[in-house]
This record gives sequence, structure tokens and C-alpha cells, in this order.
Amino acid sequence: MRNELTYLSIQALHQEKGYSIFSLCEMGNVNRSAYYNWLRRKESFREQENRGILLEISALQKKYNGILGVRRMTMYLNKKRKKRLNRKRIHRIMRLFGLLSVIRRKRPKYQRTRPEMTAGNILNREFTAGSINEKWLTDVTEFKYGSGQKAYLSAILDLKDRRIVAYVLGHSNNNSLVFQTMDAAIARNPGAKPLLHSDRGFQYTSRVFWSKLNAAGITQSMSRVGRCIDNGPMEGFWGILKTEMYYRQKFHSFGQLKEAIDTYIQFYNTERLQERLDCCSPMEYHLLHS
Repeated sequence: MRNELTYLSIQALHQEKGYSIFSLCEMGNVNRSAYYNWLRRKESFREQENRGILLEISALQKKYNGILGVRRMTMYLNKKRKKRLNRKRIHRIMRLFGLLSVIRRKRPKYQRTRPEMTAGNILNREFTAGSINEKWLTDVTEFKYGSGQKAYLSAILDLKDRRIVAYVLGHSNNNSLVFQTMDAAIARNPGAKPLLHSDRGFQYTSRVFWSKLNAAGITQSMSRVGRCIDNGPMEGFWGILKTEMYYRQKFHSFGQLKEAIDTYIQFYNTERLQERLDCCSPMEYHLLHS
């Protein structure tokens, strides 16, 4: 299997990039005569299959801008197959051809402020939900564009289907940003009375926000001080969004950033497969469980 994939890699790099066979064989630590013998042989079914898998992987990475890791690539490849492909096999092909995904960066830390109102950690890291709109997570994250200007994204995530329920991008990290996000979530889900979990940011501990939740029949839950893992899936979403979209390009204006975020969240909700959702996208899963 290893030599076969190495030969495929040499063939592809020679044809597409024009690198010499001599150099490629040296780099791949294979004998040139063995490579030429491989070229002259009758291609086996397994080799034909690997070539087809490679083409599918390349097309998917091109379509999704190189964001698919081995696990998610396996889901996409197996979604319409009767005979499932082995994840280790896909990993070998992706690694050998340099098709592994981008790496996630660490999130920076921010200063805490003195709260007006607080709530207990009712969620208590119970990141599963029995039904849609039972548990929501929310948070705000920062972006930069242009010559250092800042933008802030507020979002709400549902723990059952992992969809982004609502989001708002603004120029300031203020109460209005969070309140608009909450209003949008309530408007799109009339009658929903979820548990809403957040960190202890000043917007979430304000009396106005507490009153808004109380009026909607929404129960508030908050992470413990300094325990970002208490809001783990929300933090995880920020990491995914920034790794797969934000860190991969430069944004020159607020409008350009907003368009990219809109496009990515649409993709995340409707196309991005998740293993925990039975290899469905959030909205596919949402429709199955509504």
C-alpha cells in the first residue's frame, strides 16, 4: 500500500509540476527501476480505487478550501457509499499527497469585569440535549480587518443539532450586540424556552439581559470563573470558524469580513458534516429531529 501510494504521488508530481523522476524517487526513497516497473504493470483494482479516492479527496479539498481533516473527509466520502472506506486508508492518501487540513490556533485570553447579575453553572458541562431548543450556548469573539480595526461576532449554538441559531456581527462588543442576537434567536424560535449558557461577560451579567431572558421564559446558566471549558462546544465553534475561514485570508473591510462570515455559517449549518450528528449537517439533523 505504501509503495503504491508513493508511486502515485511521484506520477502526479511529475505530470502536474514537472519534477524529475530521479529527484522524486530519491525523495520517496524508492528505486527508479521499481517505479518504472510499476508504471508498466497492469493497474490492479485496488490501485484504480486509490486513484479514484485521490481524485475525490482533491476535489473535496478544493471545494471546501482545504478545511477537511481525515475524520470529516471520511464522512464526506462515505456518505453516498455502500462499501465504507477505512479512515486509516484515507489518512495515508491525504498525508502522502499533502492534502491534510489546516491546524487550529489557540484562542487569546481576555480580562474579566465585575458582574451585576450572575447565575449558577446549571449546564454543568452536560453538552448533550434530548431535544432541539432545549439547551443553547452563546458567546462573543473578536476579529480584525483592514489596518487593525476590530469586529465582534455574537452567536448562539443549539446543543442538540449544533446549528447556529442566530448571530450578529458588529463594530463594538457591547450590550446591543448580544441583545440583538438574543432577539433574533427568540424571533426565529417562537415558544422556545431553552437553558441559555454563557460565560460571565458583562453583557450576560447585565440586569437588562437578565430581564430579557426572564420575560422570554429562558433559564440562565453561566460558566464558573476562569473555566472556559464550561462553554466548550461554543469555544469549539469559534476555533472551527477561525481555522477554516478567518485565518486563511486577509480582510480589508468590515463588509468583506461580514460576507465571509455569512457564507461560512451558511456552509456550517447546511453542508458541514459532523460525526456526532450521524454524519449529517446541523440543518439536516435539525429537520430529522424537529
